[in-house]
Amino acid sequence: MHHYLDFEKPISDLEGKIHELKKIAGEDESIDTSDEVERLEVRAREATVEIYSKLTPWQKTQVARHPQRPHFQEYAAGLFTDFTPLAGDRKFAEDAAIQAGLARFRGIPVAVIGQEKGNDTKSRIKHNFGSARPEGYRKAIRVMEMADRFGLPLITLIDTAGAYPGIGAEERGQAEAIARSTEMCLNLKVPIISVVLGEGGSGGAIAIATGNRVYMLEHAIYSVISPEGAASILWRDSTRAKEAATNMKITAEDLKGFGIIDGIIEEPVGGAHRDADLAIDRTGGIIADALKDLSSRKGEDLRKERREKYLGIGRSL
Repeated sequence: MHHYLDFEKPISDLEGKIHELKKIAGEDESIDTSDEVERLEVRAREATVEIYSKLTPWQKTQVARHPQRPHFQEYAAGLFTDFTPLAGDRKFAEDAAIQAGLARFRGIPVAVIGQEKGNDTKSRIKHNFGSARPEGYRKAIRVMEMADRFGLPLITLIDTAGAYPGIGAEERGQAEAIARSTEMCLNLKVPIISVVLGEGGSGGAIAIATGNRVYMLEHAIYSVISPEGAASILWRDSTRAKEAATNMKITAEDLKGFGIIDGIIEEPVGGAHRDADLAIDRTGGIIADALKDLSSRKGEDLRKERREKYLGIGRSL
């Protein structure tokens, strides 16, 4: 069953009528509803195009968090073959919020790191809603080191509200683990291609998103803190999250304009959750183009370019 967001009510009403007409026609073959169904389908498509062509930053935040939006596991299944997950940080434990391993992307051996939120109650608890503990970032570092050792391009898929802020995570060095992971990204001599699939939240995202090429899906968000968190700090009122989202400049269009990301991946009309296969295919095309462009670069040049890119952010604003 499709989950509708609050601003999608016009679409919900039209598609509800379509469903009812199809049900009537299915129960009584003497009733022909095809013309009316076709008319309503056209109106529903037009309403979807209109609504999604002018989403506010807060509405994009809702789309980025849509419960049916495809996550890492769907992208991994659609983009990679021979994916072999690696577990554990070799220090403390396994962290399921970060998935990492080796795979082939269109025949090319690659290393893969991504954040998985889960898609139902059981899997969301297992993956801690995509919020990694220090062990997850130390596992990511382990895979990055392996990629560098064997000359494997690194593909990272970002989708997290932020790193886990629990007491245990802080006691085990959450900030240090994030910093080490970010440092490792800056030091690699292999291409790093990063894609923000849904939410790119703060250090929890940048720890694996410090790439030579960084892309965002059209309705993804990327921010230093969640809109709710920013509203709580600025106004001590989390209900002003909508206002915070607008002021924070967290959309793909904003970040492309600031030079923080390199490109925007167009989503299917109505969001990636409306046609996951198409969203995954378009993402694969962007990754393939970036890999082709970066494949001829020398390792030291890749590292230098990446460092200069991140040191230069904000200097021209």
